[in-house]
Amino acid sequence: MNQQLKVAGRAQVPPFGVMRILARVTELRSAGRDVISLCAGEPGSGAPAAVSAAAARIHAEARPLTYTPALGITELRAAIAGHYQRWYGIEVPVRNVAVTTGSSGAFMLGFLAAFNPGDRVALARPGYPAYRNILRALGVDVVEIDCGPETRYQPTPGQLAAASREHGPLAGLILASPANPTGTMVTRAEFEALTRWCAENAVRLVSDEIYHGITYPAPGAEDARGVCAWELGRDSMVISSFSKYWGMTGWRLGWALVPNDLIDAVDALAGNVALCPPAPAQYAALAAFDEESYAQADREVEAFAATREALLANLGRLGWGAAAPADGAFYFYAELGGALGSFADAGEYCAALLEEEGVALVPGADFDSAAGRKAVRLSFAAGHEAVLGAIERIIRFQSKVR
Repeated sequence: MNQQLKVAGRAQVPPFGVMRILARVTELRSAGRDVISLCAGEPGSGAPAAVSAAAARIHAEARPLTYTPALGITELRAAIAGHYQRWYGIEVPVRNVAVTTGSSGAFMLGFLAAFNPGDRVALARPGYPAYRNILRALGVDVVEIDCGPETRYQPTPGQLAAASREHGPLAGLILASPANPTGTMVTRAEFEALTRWCAENAVRLVSDEIYHGITYPAPGAEDARGVCAWELGRDSMVISSFSKYWGMTGWRLGWALVPNDLIDAVDALAGNVALCPPAPAQYAALAAFDEESYAQADREVEAFAATREALLANLGRLGWGAAAPADGAFYFYAELGGALGSFADAGEYCAALLEEEGVALVPGADFDSAAGRKAVRLSFAAGHEAVLGAIERIIRFQSKVR
């Protein structure tokens, strides 16, 4: 008698809802529909020109693109270390830089190295769903901290202390500043308080800094690009990527700043899990640190800022409810308020909006299973024209369904 095969329990995680929506966008476009997609966190400009030119040269040379060291080529690791000197004024040893297959690869390696099955790791809710899904797949207990407008959607030491009393001692904290989906940031003082609490309670801090550089500070504000966790201590793991500031999403190249006690573990895991990051992307990414690449990326951030201002200027017309302030990244997270109309939740609203008006948003339940049913995330990375066009379609849609 054949025994029934089964799917591993650890694989029973929810799919990333954004990917389902993107698939439907592709179907509609293939059928000839005009769709404005504001669901993906993907800069439309692509890689800096210097990076694309470097990639073309690499392939034109037809040189063998063999495996690289597991943690990346030394030249790129050194260039990333130089980036931290440029932006934050800190010295980062090359040995502490691990190049990875996207920031997703960095999270996987970092979580595997830092946390055991059964450990408790805290993260903010609403938050990036892949954090909790990867952790749960690895057998880690996820402790979600409800973070609303009163804390600007970011966790506080008081909330962490309460969570540890309720659930038991924490082993880790995932912090994102700017955050996805809210775009909110912690101040230096708030970051220092969180870092101090983690140190006093033997909690490993994992700092997601992938949106650093995409920020909208007040004139003359300090820490305009964001505070790096390694400015405050070297026990944390910092995660970043070429995907957002440099617009290189499909190149699948990220990195981690790895504390000394985790270097050997991350190196060993990297060699077993992926052998090495993509070699062509590594060599081409060296050009991301050219002056012209920084200048091009900063111009894109200026364009994001202009699109953000146009979106904020139209909020009254949209009639949505409470919203996160969007200090950085390129997201706007808001409750639909009265605009939800007769729809049961934001999922129904977003599905109808996509089918009837060809505008793709992400329902908030993807980021917050407790309070996100009436919220949406809008990505303004698609650009000024796309966002303004989508706003007019949304207003038309809402006028018909109320």
